[in-house]
Amino acid sequence: QLQLVESGGGLVQSGGSLRLSCGASGFTLDNYAIVWFRQAPGKEREGVSCVSSRGGATNYADSVKGRFTISRDNAEKTVNLQMNSLKPEDTAVYYCAANRFGACAFRADVMNIWGKGTQVTVSS
Repeated sequence: QLQLVESGGGLVQSGGSLRLSCGASGFTLDNYAIVWFRQAPGKEREGVSCVSSRGGATNYADSVKGRFTISRDNAEKTVNLQMNSLKPEDTAVYYCAANRFGACAFRADVMNIWGKGTQVTVSS
């Protein structure tokens, strides 16, 4: 069974940092593009950051550029999202998703595997 599992969410004050991790079971993360999405209550899901297969390309939503960094940890076999200078508007459930075509794109419709999400809450 192919699964993604997110970890690292929690409650943090505005200006603080969190690191989310996305791990896989049943398949090799390196062969997939990994995209982090988030969904806040009452809002549509949005792409936050992505990394192509083999880590050749990354992309960020304008709202998080300069604050978030996505990276692959080959030793831990995870894809991490380092989130700094967090703002209350970053509060959402964060999901990681995998796309076997390998391209870095914020398209939920082409994702093959989804995690169950992890809650990030930023207090003001």
